[in-house]
Amino acid sequence: MSGNQNAIRRIATIVRKYYGLPPLTSLAVFEATARHASFSRAADEMNVTKSAISRQIKALEDELGIKLFIRAKDGVQLTAAAHDLFAEISSSFSRWSETIRTITTDEPEESVTLACTEAFAILWLMPRLHQFTSIFPRITINYSIPDRVGDYRNAEVDLFIRPANGAWPNEKSEPLYDDIIYPVCGAGFAGQHNDFEVSSMWQLPLLHLEWTSPNWPRWQDFFQAKSITCHGLRGPRFAKYTVLLAAAEANQGLALGWDAMVRPLIDQGKLVRFSDLSLTDPIGFCVAWSDRKPLSDPARRFKSWLCDQAKRSVHS
Repeated sequence: MSGNQNAIRRIATIVRKYYGLPPLTSLAVFEATARHASFSRAADEMNVTKSAISRQIKALEDELGIKLFIRAKDGVQLTAAAHDLFAEISSSFSRWSETIRTITTDEPEESVTLACTEAFAILWLMPRLHQFTSIFPRITINYSIPDRVGDYRNAEVDLFIRPANGAWPNEKSEPLYDDIIYPVCGAGFAGQHNDFEVSSMWQLPLLHLEWTSPNWPRWQDFFQAKSITCHGLRGPRFAKYTVLLAAAEANQGLALGWDAMVRPLIDQGKLVRFSDLSLTDPIGFCVAWSDRKPLSDPARRFKSWLCDQAKRSVHS
């Protein structure tokens, strides 16, 4: 190693000791592992081996004197202590990135990163977004479509749309809208079953969604709320709501439709409402953001617009 490299390493050591920090490399490895909830995906992103990631995490755990990860079937989970550490580190990285972009460009980039489900983006947001871009043409909206709701809290995200049940730590939120839920299907399916009895609806082919949250209503909950006795519910299961609605449109069965999501498809004739039965959505949606990272002006404008659009879309 050259003298210059040794000098740089000594300077880095002095700086991190001055601030009482572990090595920046270890912190970067921890942030990537926590963000992906996986040693393997972190290794792929950083172009190193999985064992190298494990060694860095072990060294960081030894230096901090705390456990950072718990191994799970589908990856790793943060310990309680590591949640706060991840929030601070990822938030700091995000602020550094924004500052560097600001000082290295002639004009600061005005962008907002939103995390939401695929269904919310396609069915609710996209049909309305042209209104926002016409008012704020210089603000770019970027999208993150995580597989799990917990991933919405990534500090690289400015705003996220999540279920409105419960309060999450280190965040602020505003409610978006209440909704109603009712059965929908394709026109062909409705025509084939136009003589059905409400009490026997459960015997029809039903399309089931594998919700990531146990709180979202399922067919069993819908029938129970409507005092319909049922057992042995039939029908295929789907991992994505957009695919489930496509199956309903293709006359494969009945789907539970959230009015704010399916109303445009009904207006377009792609879906029809099946019966007058309905259920008030017990959860709803909210827009949330980290209270550890102040919202930028573009993010505040976009949040205000989202809330205004949500009020306009409330089912009357």
